[in-house]
Amino acid sequence: MSVPPKSQRQVRFGAFELDLRTAELRTNGHVLTLQGQPFQILILLMERPGELVSREELKKALWASDTFVDFEHNLNKAVNRLREALHDSAEHPKFVETLPRRGYRWIGPVIRNGNGSALGESHLVVPEAEHTPEKRTEPQILTDVDLVRPATSLDASEGRRQKFWKLAIPGVGLAAALIAGVFLIIYLRRAPPLTEKDSIVVADFVNTTGDPVFDETLKQGLSVELSQSPFLNLLPDHRVRETLKLMGRAPEDPLTPEVAREICVRSSSKVMLAGSISSLGSQYVIGLKAVNCDSGEVFAQEQVQAAAKEEVLKVLSQETTRLRRKLGESLSSIRRFDVPLYQITTPSLDAWKAFSTADIARAERGDGAAIPFLQRATELDPNFAMAHAYLGSLYFDLQEPSLSTASMKRAYDLRDRVSENERFYIESHYYHLVTGELEKANQVYEQFAQTYPRSRGHLINLGITYASMGQNEKALTATIEALRRHPESYNAYADLVAIYTNLNRLDDARATYQKMLENKRDYPNAHVSLYGIAAALGDAAEMRRQVAWANGKVGIEDILLAQQTDTEAFYGRLGEAREFSRRAIESAQRAGKREAAVLWQMNEALREAEFGNRQLARHGAATALAVASTRDLQTLAALTLAQSGDARRAQIMSDDLVRRYPLDTLINGYWLPTIRAVIELDHNNPAEAVKLLQRAESYELGAVLFTAGWVVPLRPAYVRGEAYLRLRRGKDAAAEYQKFVDHWGAVRNFPLGALARLGLARAYAMQGDSAKAHTAYHDFLTLWKDADPDIPILKQAKAEYAKLH
Repeated sequence: MSVPPKSQRQVRFGAFELDLRTAELRTNGHVLTLQGQPFQILILLMERPGELVSREELKKALWASDTFVDFEHNLNKAVNRLREALHDSAEHPKFVETLPRRGYRWIGPVIRNGNGSALGESHLVVPEAEHTPEKRTEPQILTDVDLVRPATSLDASEGRRQKFWKLAIPGVGLAAALIAGVFLIIYLRRAPPLTEKDSIVVADFVNTTGDPVFDETLKQGLSVELSQSPFLNLLPDHRVRETLKLMGRAPEDPLTPEVAREICVRSSSKVMLAGSISSLGSQYVIGLKAVNCDSGEVFAQEQVQAAAKEEVLKVLSQETTRLRRKLGESLSSIRRFDVPLYQITTPSLDAWKAFSTADIARAERGDGAAIPFLQRATELDPNFAMAHAYLGSLYFDLQEPSLSTASMKRAYDLRDRVSENERFYIESHYYHLVTGELEKANQVYEQFAQTYPRSRGHLINLGITYASMGQNEKALTATIEALRRHPESYNAYADLVAIYTNLNRLDDARATYQKMLENKRDYPNAHVSLYGIAAALGDAAEMRRQVAWANGKVGIEDILLAQQTDTEAFYGRLGEAREFSRRAIESAQRAGKREAAVLWQMNEALREAEFGNRQLARHGAATALAVASTRDLQTLAALTLAQSGDARRAQIMSDDLVRRYPLDTLINGYWLPTIRAVIELDHNNPAEAVKLLQRAESYELGAVLFTAGWVVPLRPAYVRGEAYLRLRRGKDAAAEYQKFVDHWGAVRNFPLGALARLGLARAYAMQGDSAKAHTAYHDFLTLWKDADPDIPILKQAKAEYAKLH
């Protein structure tokens, strides 16, 4: 295709020269870029000089038929911007004349550049081109622009008019195609409103229906719909709250469109997205508007009607999908990441309202406060996948593993109904919490990270799985990055405190906790982490303060009482430990945490076995199993029975664990090798015990019991130390017990940490190093100076120490 000369691509009028190819206006040596609607209006008016171009015609040309827009306002604004560029005015027009309530007319001269003649009142005449259905041609970028003088005499002969149009049509028809082609190229090549780096601030919906079910519900639904997109970037809630504070407002203040736009400007975001819902008889009108925060220009608008209340989420979803395209997201991305909102969530507005309220309740009052609302959501809609998944996660955090498993299994069965990012969430949690496949869960978390690089939830969970497997440095890296992306995540803060403690970095742990307080993020679970710091330091007063803080606080009191139980046992105060255990069980029962109550009971039974009270241990395990038999309880029961001499029942239970959890990383890599090694010790086969424990070595510093936050580190090392003592390998035994001394931050207040000191004394004695043995026995007996005197293992230790003198 031939390219026309430069002179045919430019038109002059007054002091202006218009380049049709680049949409640039030049005047007095300056270049003005005229884009978007003002440029379109200029072309439309110049195509029909001297003629009225009605407002209705402009509306049809500028906006698609299904687009909702404040037409009057936006058209007036676009015309004003055109006049500003042309230094024109409505009162004294030189180029664009207003015909009140009707439209606009081009009244200025138009001169083709390069022909050397001024045509006075000549205009750019562009009659409609002929259309031939049988033959389709590609649009031409630019051909020729014929400038002709329109007929001025009303009584001119018909023959002259026919001759004029016969001469004009060939060139002018090409001009129409030319200008349309230019506009098409400019339209297609224009920059999208948003890039992947731009942020969006979502304002609260303006609800004029009087129905409170729409309060918060539609905004959260819109956010969920938009969060499917890897392209769009919603300003995180913590950034919104921080900006509100800088504005002198409370964090919970409503985000009106005006407030949201100011937040948008202050946070250097690009777009403010406002929504509204109003009633129209029995129908509802839902509107969305995306506004440039700096200029106030409307990037895109949508308005749809819902025939009934039950249709609101459906039409909101459809409306949002169209809006995503207008904001610059690619069609391929939308096709891949666009599951309808009512399918992601629920077609029930009441169920969605309950779900939204759960999120608010959790942020304000902790995990337990969200449970009733999520239960209500699943009652209203049993197929609400994410409500089941959310329930499963919270049950896990609240030490209710069987309830967690049931909810997560239900969510997994419904995973085909959710969006891509929610499928990642459900599948990763299913592998993590239900099947226990931590490596597989990590693979999903990594895929999550690649698909949604701005997300942070997967990093928090990745940190948890790494910590569970004893890979604390990797856990630290993932959690710090999660906190960098989401500085208000109390889960990330609490996890980071625990990880620093595990790594003996108590100064960093305390500093992290202090940072939480500065940010007013003093959540209940953080006190568990703070107790862990105090336990690692042996700070009895601080531990008591944390237990006192939890007094009467439903859902957290039992956890800190259970922590204090371990502390009392760590110092040999077994009677006090039993009392705190009783209180923890009762507190959990009052809070409706049935499984947690049984877990504290099983923990007490295991402790009795470790201290040599075998009969009490077997009785406690049987009592707990009569109430519930979850994965956690069965695991601890098998270990308790093995350590209390009931190897036969321990073997039966461990075989059942293999059958029920064949893929579980920690069952097969940490717990079963430990349980079976204890059984081999009971059978007086220490060499086989050492062999079995080889598999557990890489997981020794991890092993979060499936109940979140209850860490049982180095148990395989303790059993391996016992096996080496049986084999008379004192040096190897000492190396195993030394691990408890070296990793004091991870061991904290767990009773095995105290018993490992006794094991170290025995190992030194076996090596013939009486000086070290004397010191180690003395350290243990000093630690247990206030211990109950009738504990079997204490009696043995005192007898052994006496023989050294």
